[in-house]
Amino acid sequence: QVETSGGGLVQPGGSLRLSCAASGVTGYYYAIGWFRQAPGKEREEISCISSSDGTTYYTDSVKGRFTVSRDNSKNTGYLQMNSLKPEDTARYYCKVRIGQWDISAEEICFQTSGDDFWGRGTQVTVPS
Repeated sequence: QVETSGGGLVQPGGSLRLSCAASGVTGYYYAIGWFRQAPGKEREEISCISSSDGTTYYTDSVKGRFTVSRDNSKNTGYLQMNSLKPEDTARYYCKVRIGQWDISAEEICFQTSGDDFWGRGTQVTVPS
């Protein structure tokens, strides 16, 4: 199960921190990916973090503004979003992939798997 939280309404230039709490992952490798979908647009991958060595991926539009991290003691991932812009407005989703071996950031961002679990998403709104 994946629970996503932390969205809201924030003014341009503001910050939000999204959380992704995963349950049932004990004993597995698991990687975490953040995606977003704006109205009328396709879902896009924005940031992902690997299962073991903490390597990360960021799409160009969020580099330098967003930071992905994870707290293994809490089985929780985070997306710190700073300097938010109106174009960041979207519903943000967390995906967790579990496995028997290490999972790279690129794998969870760009590949699908039967071991993927999605949260219901959280809305982020940055008015223009």
